[in-house]
Amino acid sequence: MRRFALLLICALVLACASPSSAQILHRKKKVDKSTDASNTVEPDKQLYDKAVADIKKGRHEVGRLGLQTLINTYPDSEYLAKAKLAIADSYFKEGGSSNITQAINGYKDFIVFFPFLPEAAYAQMQVAMANYNEMPKPDRDITHTKAAEEEFQTFLLKYPKDPLAPQAEQRLREVQEVLAEGQYRIAYYYYVKGDRRAAAGRLIPMVRRYPLYSKSDTALWMLGDIFEKSERKEIAAGYYARIVRNYPLSSHAADAKGKLKEFNIPVPQPDPQSVAWMTAQQNAPRQRESIVHRPLGLLKSGPDIRMSATIGAPTLEPETDLSGGDILAGGKGTSLGGGGGTRAVVEVVKPGDPTPAGTAPGGAATEDVNSNTGSDPAAGTTGTPATDAPAGSSAAPSDDSSATTAASQDGSTSADTTKTDNTQAAAANAAQPQNQKESSSKKKGLRKVLPW
Repeated sequence: MRRFALLLICALVLACASPSSAQILHRKKKVDKSTDASNTVEPDKQLYDKAVADIKKGRHEVGRLGLQTLINTYPDSEYLAKAKLAIADSYFKEGGSSNITQAINGYKDFIVFFPFLPEAAYAQMQVAMANYNEMPKPDRDITHTKAAEEEFQTFLLKYPKDPLAPQAEQRLREVQEVLAEGQYRIAYYYYVKGDRRAAAGRLIPMVRRYPLYSKSDTALWMLGDIFEKSERKEIAAGYYARIVRNYPLSSHAADAKGKLKEFNIPVPQPDPQSVAWMTAQQNAPRQRESIVHRPLGLLKSGPDIRMSATIGAPTLEPETDLSGGDILAGGKGTSLGGGGGTRAVVEVVKPGDPTPAGTAPGGAATEDVNSNTGSDPAAGTTGTPATDAPAGSSAAPSDDSSATTAASQDGSTSADTTKTDNTQAAAANAAQPQNQKESSSKKKGLRKVLPW
């Protein structure tokens, strides 16, 4: 009896402890989460979240495949714009020349299809940064550098109040520092070599377009020396006056004042805004390169932007193709170093011209190098300004046209007098074939532009 009771108790304990068959089947059955009633997340949202997670973990190709599936499967999804932007970001983060090209194309497509979304400004900034990160040294190919300048300018013109605008403005200063450095190195080579024409052809557009460049004062000093040696002291004085006024803390300021006193030209007063700008530039914190890391800089592919300006409005106007054509052109005139006549259009700063607030040293007028009006640029008096004629069409007039101009200045400006002079000139050219041939060669010289 006791044995039976003990066996019954053991059976009851085992029955309570062992799971039933229904419980075993329930454990083996897997729950399909995709058809679960508690799952209310949209499928496009699932695809987007999973793709973004893959990209964060470094699986860029898998993530882009998922985002492309979302775009193709759900063309009306609210995550369509985010998916396109995420694909471009994936290429940007992965890096590499081909991926950067894909990223730029992706960002530009986003701007085209979604121009009014807030993310359009971010996409424009990323296009500029993609080219910025690919910038080489100043003496290398400047394709990406020029593209970065254009894209940053586009950003600042389209989104001037965007939170990313200050960052874009500083990046644009750095890009323009690299572009100006490349032009300066070429000009310095020609300057040391003694080719004044080629040096001036590089320096004149550079100082006009990039006033924030860290070596603009040195470039102005070189231009003053070029024109002084070319016996155009009135033009040289304009550049020396510009140093004194717009770069008063420069190491060339004292020498520039001495040149102006030597030319008996009044020395202009330094611009207070330029003084404040140069003071801020000198006090700006900059990364210093140690002696140990200096040799390693030769191995770097990127440019040195430590001396870039930190304040001041960068140039937002696009560069035109006429920047060099109106500087040096063939023709009859005063030479800047022998070997054919030249005509240079230079910027001359008048001491009374104000400097725009919030900008770097600037404010220049245009004056013809070949004008013999005896103007005094540094003193603030101007002669006849150069006209905005196309490149190659602004050479000095010939002897006949000079005579006609002189006659018109004496009061004989009637149409009959001009017609008579032209008739006489035509008869003289017909009587002298050699002069006619020489005249045609001069016309060819008018179209000749000095190669860069």
